[in-house]
Amino acid sequence: MVQHLLSMLDIERDICDVLDRADRIKRSFKAGHVRSSLSRRTLAMIFEKPSTRTRVSFEVAMAQMGGHALYLSPKDIQLGRGETIEDTSRVLSRYCDAIVYRAFDWKNVAALAGASRIPVINALDNREHPCQALADLQTVREHKDSLEGVKVAYVGDGNNVCNSLMLGCALVGADISVGCPPTHRPDKGLARETQRIAKKTGSKFEILDSPAAAVKEADVVYTDVWVSMGDESEQAKREKLFRPYQVNARLVARAKKDAIVMHCLPAHRGLEITDGVIDSRQSVVLDQAENRLHAQKGLLEWLIAG
Repeated sequence: MVQHLLSMLDIERDICDVLDRADRIKRSFKAGHVRSSLSRRTLAMIFEKPSTRTRVSFEVAMAQMGGHALYLSPKDIQLGRGETIEDTSRVLSRYCDAIVYRAFDWKNVAALAGASRIPVINALDNREHPCQALADLQTVREHKDSLEGVKVAYVGDGNNVCNSLMLGCALVGADISVGCPPTHRPDKGLARETQRIAKKTGSKFEILDSPAAAVKEADVVYTDVWVSMGDESEQAKREKLFRPYQVNARLVARAKKDAIVMHCLPAHRGLEITDGVIDSRQSVVLDQAENRLHAQKGLLEWLIAG
């Protein structure tokens, strides 16, 4: 059976193996060692949405590990002219070793994977962003030495990033507190899955209306944009609704003194996070962005080379 990464739930038993592999690969890379575990392997990348970190990190990861990546816009392939997702998947399965898919609708990611004979990686859809969560967890572990018992506070929109982060935290035994408006809570089904996993791993999971309560005694304060791709028509409404959830110095002061601040980027400075916070010594957003490269190397090697 082909192993995919469509959701953090797909690596429920293997997440620590993937993270450990990512750490080893990063140490090896920093030491100047050349890794060729993906030599002669090809990655197809279908992107329906624009990207900086996801696209560049996957392309560089393949190149640095001896492989090759193909960027495919729907406008450039027959998928954009009416070919079915399933047929596209079947053909790419004959050419490539894995597929990365960034889509507007998670159902399309599931359809692509259902017809694929090679691993499919969800590079972001409207439900989850598992690649981001892997890099986030790698970053937290680097700065806090452990994941078990660490409290992560996510403040803002209960979006795809939040969904994957809360699942990932529960899987590794980290506590996760989500502070968001009642109208913009995380996916209900994924919240139930997070609660199920948390009971098994001993982590704590809660969803609160108050951002101040969410960040109390937190080791990590995390936020994301208020207006995700596809939500632009609601920009003014969302900015007004989320204004009390801005991550600023006053809010961060409610967390632990040595708390780190995270943002998956791109950031809308002055909205969900202030310049003073994102540029502070507590901010690890650039480490977090760099780890997209290393976490995805670990994931690619685990999925493709085994």
